[in-house]
Amino acid sequence: MANEEDDPIIQEIDVYLAKSLSEKLYMFQYPIRPASMTYDDVTHLSAKIKPKQQKVELEMAIDTLNPNYCRSKGEQIALNVDGTCTDETSTYSSKLMDRQTFCSSQAASNVSRYAAAIYRKGELHLTPLYGILQLRPSFSYLDKADAKHREREAANEAGDSSQDEAEDDIKQITVRFSRPETEQARQRRVQSYEFLQKRQAEEHWVHLHYYGLRDSRSEHERQYLLSQGHGMAENTELIKSPSEYLMMLMPPNVEEEKDKPVAPSNVLSMAQLRTLPLADQIKILMKNVKVMPFANLMSLLGSGIDSTAVLRCIQQVAMLVQGNWVVKSDVLYPKDTSSPHSGVPAEVLCRGRDFVMWKFTQDRWVVRKEVATVTKLCPEDVKDFLEHMSIARINKGWEFLLPYDEDFVKKHPDVVQRQNMLWMGIQAKLEKVYNLLKEHLTPKKQDGQSAHPLLVSGEQRVNMAKAKVKQNYGLLEKELQKKKAESKANDSPSKMDISNVCIKEEPLSDEEPMDASTYESMNNGLVNGIHSEENSMDSLNGHLPGGCMDRVAQELKAFVMKTFKKQFVLTLSELKRLFNLHLASLPPGHTLFSGISDKMLQDMVLDTGCKQILVPFPPQIHAVSPDELKVYALWEAGDIYDQHRQVLLKIFTKNYRVRRNIIQHQLSQECGEDLNKQDVDRVIKDCCVSHAGMWYLKGTVQS
Repeated sequence: MANEEDDPIIQEIDVYLAKSLSEKLYMFQYPIRPASMTYDDVTHLSAKIKPKQQKVELEMAIDTLNPNYCRSKGEQIALNVDGTCTDETSTYSSKLMDRQTFCSSQAASNVSRYAAAIYRKGELHLTPLYGILQLRPSFSYLDKADAKHREREAANEAGDSSQDEAEDDIKQITVRFSRPETEQARQRRVQSYEFLQKRQAEEHWVHLHYYGLRDSRSEHERQYLLSQGHGMAENTELIKSPSEYLMMLMPPNVEEEKDKPVAPSNVLSMAQLRTLPLADQIKILMKNVKVMPFANLMSLLGSGIDSTAVLRCIQQVAMLVQGNWVVKSDVLYPKDTSSPHSGVPAEVLCRGRDFVMWKFTQDRWVVRKEVATVTKLCPEDVKDFLEHMSIARINKGWEFLLPYDEDFVKKHPDVVQRQNMLWMGIQAKLEKVYNLLKEHLTPKKQDGQSAHPLLVSGEQRVNMAKAKVKQNYGLLEKELQKKKAESKANDSPSKMDISNVCIKEEPLSDEEPMDASTYESMNNGLVNGIHSEENSMDSLNGHLPGGCMDRVAQELKAFVMKTFKKQFVLTLSELKRLFNLHLASLPPGHTLFSGISDKMLQDMVLDTGCKQILVPFPPQIHAVSPDELKVYALWEAGDIYDQHRQVLLKIFTKNYRVRRNIIQHQLSQECGEDLNKQDVDRVIKDCCVSHAGMWYLKGTVQS
């Protein structure tokens, strides 16, 4: 209080905000001038600006008559830059350095806190600055002097060499063609320093007119630095509460927030996690945990989360292995990354880890040596794969980390079946990539193993159903005997009504239907979503009604027509793989999940206008499944190339592989001589693939 009394307020000044030049006003900071260079307000020769870059160049005259100016030095600089001759292109036409160029650079990136002020008649007028530019001398004339010097040296060397000219007139030159630029290369080029410099150089200069301090135009422009209206309605920016005014004067420092300690990347805050979308929450959890039962995932996500939405999201980032969810390989190894151990690209790592996951769908135990032999990856990468989802056991191998989740398999059979379809497609891909043998495909049994296989053979289902029937029959028989004993004890005069006693008679024959409801969570003899018996039209839950059968046929026909109009030629094996992928993309409970047999699929292919092409495969092709030898092609697609494709397909009924000239000759002979190269390329691309200089039908190339 004492200090305030000693420092009283002697004057109050009104502050006004002028906005007429708020987006045009720049402040130039000139360098400290040496005594040899004196400027006044009329020595500006030219000025130009690049508005986008906020870059300014000013050319100012030097007072050469000043006693502090070194005339000999100025003449030497002009001679070095322009040489002895003077013309219109000369930098210094007076043969004397009589001007200096200044280039600007931004003094501050954020100028919102700065303003230009004018005090007039007891009022303070503030105009926000649009930019603050520091002007520094430009020494581009030295570059011109160096260029002149190099030109003179080159001219002297050319004069010396011309005296004894004995060179040949013919010279060999090397021509190089640039490769097509990839997207990654284009992004690197756009972000490079040379590209940014080129972009800045491409912006055109805007020439400015300089007006001196006492010029009438300058006086007119200075009037805009004063507020045009003193009414409070036009200065609402200054109507602030004390707290808001203090906040404007001393805004919070954003940089302090960046200095706060950041938690490690592998530590998750559940409070922050639950602010993210559900799909991101699940992805982050699975990426950190690697393997998780569905019940644990639901508990981490918190109450009130719909399990159906969680199931939809989890299938995008994880695969089902023994009833538990394991994070997908491409989530752990994104594209364009590599192994920290061996430098192997992410694509190869994903393939190797998928093989390990697939092995755990077949067995609870995996041998590390077998994985390394098949995938050909380094031991460190294989160990990382196994540590993600299993634990090492001495003298046994690697056991899957979690027990079989039977509750999830029973509650969600549609999800289990859909995941089985995906694993079938992955298995087919792995078989082609790694050339898997039968010993790799057959699960190994070990002592004390309590694995729950996802695939059950037909013989196992029959035995389990028989045991279930016998157990139920015995229980019902005991129940009947118990009821008879109770009726005799009551001495009831009326006879027992036998019709009220229902004895469940279950068949024992292999040819009759069986009760396998206990094992509904297992894949009932399905291979690639198709019943193993070709004549079977039974679904998973019984026989299909007529209306449902019609819907299934319509859906199947639509899939076949769409697939063949896109591919034109397919083997049965490839068609089944595409069908499995199609099933995996369908929602749970779709009509196609009712079961499609191989025979039904092949009949539908023939009904849609396709024909089987009997390709004469060579006898030396071994270890090929029968499905890969069945080739189907779309005979009539309804376009102008139908006749050309039919001629091409007939060629492959007599030849397993053909040279291009034979195909072109046959097409020209059958379809006319006017067939151009584009038509031939189109037909060959639709139906064939090239390998080692020969052409094969799609899917028939065997390495």
